[in-house]
Amino acid sequence: MERAKRFYKNLFGLEVVLDQDGNVILTEGLVLQDAEIWRGFLKREIAPRNHATDLYFEEPDIERFVTKLENYPEPIEYVNHLMKHSWGQKVVRFYDPEGNLIEVGTPVG
Repeated sequence: MERAKRFYKNLFGLEVVLDQDGNVILTEGLVLQDAEIWRGFLKREIAPRNHATDLYFEEPDIERFVTKLENYPEPIEYVNHLMKHSWGQKVVRFYDPEGNLIEVGTPVG
């Protein structure tokens, strides 16, 4: 959990609002829960990197964000490096330390 909190603070500037027994609420409404809590709720194993959903963030200065990502002190596992869609939006996709898929793109519109 400490690793995940550092990750979201360092890359996205999210701060901890509440940290209680494996449940962490960050600014912007992102909630992190310890994997053991999820195993208890689901009564089955968790499937990280399952691509069922992603967390999406917008970043107007995507090149600056990618530089920050490339300089992150822990290895980042990319789904795709910075690319540009046919409609002009630039995006990068990668996993957080727990295997959640994250997409960061330039604002649309």
